Amino acid sequence: MSDSSWGAPRAAGQAGYWGPTVGGPVQGAAPAGPAYDAPEAQHTRPMPIVPDEPAYGGHQDDDQGAASPSGPLFHNKVRPEPPTARSFPAENQNPEPMPDAPQPAPAPQKKSAGRDLSAAIGVGVGLGVVIVASLFIRKAVFVGVIAVAVVVGLWELTSRLQERKGIKAPLVPLAVGGAAMVVAGYARGAEGAWVAMALTALAALVWRMTEPPEGYLKDVTAGVFAAFYVPFLATFVAMMLTADDGSWRVLTFLLLTVVSDTGAYAVGWRFGKHKLAPRISPGKTREGLLGAVLFAMAAGALCMQFLIDDGTWWQGLLLGLAVAASATLGDLGESMIKRDLGIKDMGTLLPGHGGIMDRLDSLLPTAPVVWLLLVVFVGSG
Repeated sequence: MSDSSWGAPRAAGQAGYWGPTVGGPVQGAAPAGPAYDAPEAQHTRPMPIVPDEPAYGGHQDDDQGAASPSGPLFHNKVRPEPPTARSFPAENQNPEPMPDAPQPAPAPQKKSAGRDLSAAIGVGVGLGVVIVASLFIRKAVFVGVIAVAVVVGLWELTSRLQERKGIKAPLVPLAVGGAAMVVAGYARGAEGAWVAMALTALAALVWRMTEPPEGYLKDVTAGVFAAFYVPFLATFVAMMLTADDGSWRVLTFLLLTVVSDTGAYAVGWRFGKHKLAPRISPGKTREGLLGAVLFAMAAGALCMQFLIDDGTWWQGLLLGLAVAASATLGDLGESMIKRDLGIKDMGTLLPGHGGIMDRLDSLLPTAPVVWLLLVVFVGSG
């Protein structure tokens, strides 16, 4: 059959004519030629086609007649292609979805200190001014500052014990005995501190007897622990103050502890990768401990050389190393207590820091260490 017998209906605009008329060409004959393949296909299907491809379903539809439309517009089922027909490329029959547009990479998150840093710095500077002023104006005033800190720390500790564990450590005898302990240490030295400690523990035992016996053992045990942990350890600061250069000894003790904590924080925050004690304090790292040691040793060498009478720089190195160790252990010790109680901070009195006990955690266990090493290095005078 000639090309004109296939092209006439399409030239008339019969877009729905997809098969041959009755009596058309012999089944299997394939239309060919550029006049049919390209121009006529544009009149017979509304959607774009791939060049040089048949404009309809192919010769598999020839035996069905006009009643059985086929091809891409009427594709209901897959029919086998004859060997002479050219199939559409797979990418044209089932086009793959366009890949998603590349998403911008998320901005790297900055490390967070976990606290209000501006508030912490402001409160820290304010406390430092009060402490230094009271330390050098009159020693007795600084003893009063220690006693107030002890009482507030005892109140925070006993309150958290009662709230979280139901332990009622007797606060009244602990507060009175704690303040007396600090004064006794300043006035009578280590002997006075031990006597006041014993009397405070005894007062806690007797005071608790006024209440029902249930829970007596755990309450008085917590009371004795609190008396030792807070006021007794703080008494060593008062005993440092009794030396001729006592104000400078206390200042050295405070500086080394603060520098150790600062070095641990700064180095750990910037370089910390290896956890120091993840079950107790996940934020502490070995790199932070190394920073605490280096900072404290450098500060210790300077303080012993220029602030302490008869002190030398190498003694300061040893003192700084000991302070870094004791301050870290003290911090871990209170972290253990807070983790057992299920709290983050002991209080909320100091914005950016927590409570008083959250600032005394490193100072309390460091006080007897510094007192002892200073006595060994330069004497108690």
